Amino acid sequence: MFISRMLRSLRVSFCFGMTERAEETRRLSVKRRPPDTDSDESDGEDYRPYVSLKQRRKQMHEKRGKIFRPGQKQDNESANRTEDEILAAERSRAALSLLDQHSELKKVAEAQKESALEKQAKEEEKILENISERTALMAASELAKGIQYTKSLETSWRPPRYLEGLSETKREQIRQKYHILVEGYDLPPPVKTFREMKFPRPVITAMKAKGIVHPTPIQIQGIPTVLSGRDMIGIAFTGSGKTLVFALPIVMFCLEQEIRMPFVRDEGPYALIVCPSRELAHQTYDVLHHYAEALRSAGHPRLRTILSIGGTAIRDQVEGIRRGCHVVVATPGRLMDLLAKKLMRLEMCRFLVLDEADRMVDMGFEEDVRTILSYFRSQRQTLLFSATMPKKIQNFARSALVKPVTINVGRAGAANLDVIQEIEYVKQEAKIVYLLECLQKTAPPVLVFAQKKADVDDMHEYLLLKGVDAVAIHGGKDQEERQWAIRQFREGKKDVLIATDIASKGLDFSDIQHVINYDMPEDMESYVHRVGRTGRCGKTGVATTFINKSCSESTLIDLKHLLVEAKQRIPPVLAALKSQNDEYLDLGDERGCAYCGGLGHRITDCPKLEAMQTKQATNITRREYLANSSADW
Repeated sequence: MFISRMLRSLRVSFCFGMTERAEETRRLSVKRRPPDTDSDESDGEDYRPYVSLKQRRKQMHEKRGKIFRPGQKQDNESANRTEDEILAAERSRAALSLLDQHSELKKVAEAQKESALEKQAKEEEKILENISERTALMAASELAKGIQYTKSLETSWRPPRYLEGLSETKREQIRQKYHILVEGYDLPPPVKTFREMKFPRPVITAMKAKGIVHPTPIQIQGIPTVLSGRDMIGIAFTGSGKTLVFALPIVMFCLEQEIRMPFVRDEGPYALIVCPSRELAHQTYDVLHHYAEALRSAGHPRLRTILSIGGTAIRDQVEGIRRGCHVVVATPGRLMDLLAKKLMRLEMCRFLVLDEADRMVDMGFEEDVRTILSYFRSQRQTLLFSATMPKKIQNFARSALVKPVTINVGRAGAANLDVIQEIEYVKQEAKIVYLLECLQKTAPPVLVFAQKKADVDDMHEYLLLKGVDAVAIHGGKDQEERQWAIRQFREGKKDVLIATDIASKGLDFSDIQHVINYDMPEDMESYVHRVGRTGRCGKTGVATTFINKSCSESTLIDLKHLLVEAKQRIPPVLAALKSQNDEYLDLGDERGCAYCGGLGHRITDCPKLEAMQTKQATNITRREYLANSSADW
């Protein structure tokens, strides 16, 4: 009885304990459970989930692991690293000295900078691709029929045997000595004397009469290239003798053809030379005529050269062409007129020379050049020359050439190092008065350039009133007056020539002491051509340029970098100018603008490209407006 009573009491107490423990567990679970939508706000504030110590340590190390060394990439595997690996990485990072950490940070910064340059280069390539011409610089018939020439024209000229046998290493040493850069396939050897180029004695005597004894670097490599029948792109600074590179070979080839079979009526021309301005065409004609007359006076057959430019009577030009001619020197406008009226044919033409080729493209003669090419009936030897030829123009020109040889003496677009360039800050209203002061820097002759025709006339009148013997030329004057002014200046009868940019492209004036830029040109190509009228043929000259607030900042930055490249004095007004691309800018062809060749900016900030795109957009809008208007009517 007693035992059964004891068992009953133990069973009750055990059940009671189990009930209390279950109640306590239920109460704790309610407190730890996250509050639902029906619970009170006080229950949600009291809730804090329990996280084990091991889990908390792991989270702390993962948080620290996000702060890793610069340049170290954190991937999914690093996020799942063990605690021991994280602690080991922290110990190794703490063991690095401050100097080592600085070097690592520097490497990372350089890598980021290189990546920024690569990104910018890709962006510039995309811009160049978008603005590049899709149509090659070829005749329409050649494009339509898919005609492609694969071999250069063959000629009878051969270099001396000892030069032909020189190894490529020896040839390259000669080129490096004269700072000649050559690109192309199967390059002709450089020839260092006119006698080794196999010119006849009358030609060499005529060159000595003009003071030409030794060939210049562009002539050392360029003349053998042309004599070998190769297409060529010649780039050299102003005053380097580019005209003789094509003039002498053309004279020799025409003489060879005349000896084999004389030209009769209505035959020719055998060579066509296209120049952007009348003055340059007239100068080229004089050079060809000089050597042709030297050969004729020595008993060789007569070579007939025709000058075809606007502003002169077309009747005399047509009569000269009908008598049979060997060479025609022309400007694009008059040449297009003769071809359209079938007054001249190009079936026999084997030479096409584009002097100042980049300037013709910039001046809008590109379509005229395409039309001229369509009149050729067979393969021709194409020669392009300029002092400033950006990569865009070079790539565009190569589309018309057969295995071209590119000869570069100095950077394309660089100023002549023989010219001392001085920059003066002059207010707009004080320019014409300060001009008299500038004229006293050197002895005459002096060239003065201006952008506007009105400024040329104003300066001419002002200098005449002050007793200065001056003449002026610009596009508004007739051809006879322009030729008279240049002749008076060349003969030394006038001390000062005032002109627009028509006198800046390729004209050769002897012993020009001083060039004055009355205003800063809008692009650096015109500036390089202007200052290149002095310091020619190894002589030293001075160029003074007036600048003020009216000049655009981008043009002045380009001017600053051009002066730095030429190792000229930088005035404080230019030294204070900074561009966003200065840290990425390297003074060289690859770091400048690929569109215009300016060194102070990249193609992404090119003002010339922006102006061209704005003009194109305006023309498109105008055409759409006219089309809609005609549709409404």
